[in-house]
Amino acid sequence: MLPGMTQHGGDLIADVLARHGATHLFTLCGGHISPILTGAQARGLRVIDVRDEVNAVFAADAVARMTGTIGVAAVTAGPGVTNTITAVKNAQMAQSPIIIFGGATATLLKGRGSLQDIDQLSIMKPITKWATTVKTVPSLVPTVERACQLAVEGVPGPIFIEVPVDLLYPEEIVRMWYAKEAGLGKGKGIGAKALELYIRGHLYRQFRAPAMPDVHLPTRLPHLRHEATGIDKAVEALKKAERPAIVVGSQTLVGVKDPGRLARALGMLGTPVFLAGTARGLLGRTHELQLRHNRGAALKEADVVIVCGFPFDFRLGYGRGIAKHATLIAANLSAHELKKNRRPDIAVEMHAGDFLVALADKISSAGDRWKPWLDSLREKEAARDADIAKKAQPKGELIDPLHFFLRMEEAMADDAVLVVDGGDFVATASYIVRPRAPLSWLDPGVFGTLGVGGGMALGAALVRPGKEVWLVWGDGSSAYTLAEFDSYVRHGVAPIAVIGNDASWAQIAREQVEILGTTLGCDLRRSDYHKVAEGYGGVGLVLTDPTRVDATLAEAKAIAKTGRPVCINVHIRKTDFRKGSMSM
Repeated sequence: MLPGMTQHGGDLIADVLARHGATHLFTLCGGHISPILTGAQARGLRVIDVRDEVNAVFAADAVARMTGTIGVAAVTAGPGVTNTITAVKNAQMAQSPIIIFGGATATLLKGRGSLQDIDQLSIMKPITKWATTVKTVPSLVPTVERACQLAVEGVPGPIFIEVPVDLLYPEEIVRMWYAKEAGLGKGKGIGAKALELYIRGHLYRQFRAPAMPDVHLPTRLPHLRHEATGIDKAVEALKKAERPAIVVGSQTLVGVKDPGRLARALGMLGTPVFLAGTARGLLGRTHELQLRHNRGAALKEADVVIVCGFPFDFRLGYGRGIAKHATLIAANLSAHELKKNRRPDIAVEMHAGDFLVALADKISSAGDRWKPWLDSLREKEAARDADIAKKAQPKGELIDPLHFFLRMEEAMADDAVLVVDGGDFVATASYIVRPRAPLSWLDPGVFGTLGVGGGMALGAALVRPGKEVWLVWGDGSSAYTLAEFDSYVRHGVAPIAVIGNDASWAQIAREQVEILGTTLGCDLRRSDYHKVAEGYGGVGLVLTDPTRVDATLAEAKAIAKTGRPVCINVHIRKTDFRKGSMSM
């Protein structure tokens, strides 16, 4: 706050955010929102500006997922808000608790053709948990308080708060603006006096009115099953199981600040475990219960399947991927997701992480009874890993992606964070690279969004200072956010970006060529992406020689340790490893 300046609306917002544990505010500057930024900085939040508003929200999403607290972004009015739409929808589908502040024109000018003035609420309401506008300064604090609570209550999700510019700046400045624009005190006649009285009354209400935020909240539906009853039934079913399996999805980790508690619960239960989304890494790099391959076959064979925080969508064959004869148990915060596509035999509407802990409190490992089942699954797991390693071709022209990821898996630090953003190259990585620890894997989620990488890597690097952050990009997806290398340099973070460059939107091309006989729209160039990173102040490396894989990875790690972000442009050869990979 400048000397002599009174507290303003941005300070009031920042006070609430600080009380609720927010640590960072991501933004792209705009006159509509500047006081939010200065207020946040004055109260200890680190203000991080990016090169595209969408990446401010992706970064806030990463912070929310990795810390269990709210993520925060502030963007200017009009195009600043509309630029965030993809990231906001991605956060809604990923159930990430974030708050987006959108600037807006002055309250008296709404709907009159002011700069960047559009109906923002009609755009944001369908893709947020709550979207609202604030109309008076006294309503700012209760509105932001409610937003912080609502973002994490029940099924977490994004909140949008529209804040008109004249609620953010100090009262004396706003009064001066209105006086200048309306010519207060200078007009003559009844019309001029009436206008002056109206504006003065509006300003009084704006800064002095009682706090009455316009809060319209969704109705919370009753539980499908009583929690205690559902848990007891799940315990009985699991005790009778011969071939149990647990699937753990992203929602299980939402808001969790102690993931070790969940890992211990899974260890006590002793069942085979498949981890998905943000839950990847929950059991560390290697764990005797953790399986990474052949999930579909295992779920068809299992007699009891417990699905935690994971909807019955395309990833589980819309529920048909689980055998009909199996006892299906599901825990989810969302009543809608619990019954979508397939109704479980036992449905418990509660936090899936708490469900696992409660289950483990009532039942310990079945010991040797499940060992033959687990051994058979692990045998198939080892065979798949061996098959992948056998298919890797270290020698030849350019870089074999399988060989590259096998070497990257060995090169990554034990506490590394993985951010993945792409199609074919990233999906290949998912077969090989292993998340090292809980909350150390970030992907788009069920929305399948390309372009999350630049922002999510920024958020990850900020909340895990000093840790290796590996950003795995396809050459197509990298172009969405490669400019954020500028943000990495300016804010002193050093991710290691790896771009799989095969001059193609390969995931689409695989199916399109086979079905339609053309690469139309799928062809790219083997562009010098590393030089783009250099232009933004990073370090660029190019890898075309298979004998240089280990040396290049080691060089990138050494550079990142000095605090400079690195981009490795990996020229990969085309393979048929993932033939037939399109999801519907």
